[in-house]
Amino acid sequence: MFQTTLSVKPGIYGRLKLAQLLEMPERDFGETLRQMESSDLFRRLHQAGVVMLEPYGRTRFMMRRLTGFELRRSSTDLSQLLNGQGELVGLIQRIGQERFEECFLRDKAISTEERSRLCGISISEASKLLELVNRLYIKTEFEGGTSMSPQTAPAPVFSAVAGIEIEGGRPILGFFHQNIWKGRYRINKEKQERWFVFISPREALRTKRLLSRLEFFNQRKNTLYRVLETLLEIQTEYLVSGNPAKRRAFTQRSLAAKLDIETSALNRLISNKAIQMPWGLEIPIKELLPSSKSSLKELLYCLAKAKPGLTDKKLAFELWLLCRARLSRRSIAQYRKETGLSARSPRNKEKCFA
Repeated sequence: MFQTTLSVKPGIYGRLKLAQLLEMPERDFGETLRQMESSDLFRRLHQAGVVMLEPYGRTRFMMRRLTGFELRRSSTDLSQLLNGQGELVGLIQRIGQERFEECFLRDKAISTEERSRLCGISISEASKLLELVNRLYIKTEFEGGTSMSPQTAPAPVFSAVAGIEIEGGRPILGFFHQNIWKGRYRINKEKQERWFVFISPREALRTKRLLSRLEFFNQRKNTLYRVLETLLEIQTEYLVSGNPAKRRAFTQRSLAAKLDIETSALNRLISNKAIQMPWGLEIPIKELLPSSKSSLKELLYCLAKAKPGLTDKKLAFELWLLCRARLSRRSIAQYRKETGLSARSPRNKEKCFA
């Protein structure tokens, strides 16, 4: 019987390992770090000063508001938080963060009428907010010690990474998983050399493998940290105001170039990650990297809501004045449809701009 051996070059193996870590949900990544740090070898390396934990400069931690719930990955309505339902963000801000959390984000059995009374909004508005939360989130009953049957697979969800709060007119980042973000691993090269002098070849191999893993862990943490800090800087106006028209167009390709990382690596990192917004709800991180088309749709939505009497032609002119964007009547009509706005001037089929 023949035996086959799969040979993988170290560089390729390293890329595969990093790709796996980039895609790993925060909860799983935190558990991986916990197991590694509880190993006898890591503890001895840490006690000997070979491995140290260096805190991130401005890291802070916060509580996740939607404990027990996760953002659905299967929902088709995620972008409506930013596009077609921007008015709900304003409604959440009007209610206030604490009251919104109490009435909508906590698992409380209260009626829609009671939510309406407590928040000082109409029953219709309370129903819309409750519907939005229920549509976007799924209760994670498999958490907190509740077992799942072997036949039941967990629902595909986004992994909540961190939250954003506004302090002094600036967005501030706070992480949910302290075990991950307590610091980056640092290797003392001098003590590392002395360590290898007094250990066996087998122990040396184990140590090299562990140190290699620490490098991958650092890459994953450092990259995500830089991504989030950069997004806060880019989207400051939107995060502070909650106005979807303030969300800047900035693609994944642009961010990858700015951070000098591969676009594919960035995509793997953020494809299943979510971030908690200042108004309490969570959105996929990738929604903070909209295309120019997405930004135009948001601006169109805000203009049409503010001036509902504008025809498609006049809307196109307003967009031109604001951002020098040239859109045809057909594009305006399509954007209306995609954002849930009613159509205007159906007989006006000429192009808004020649």
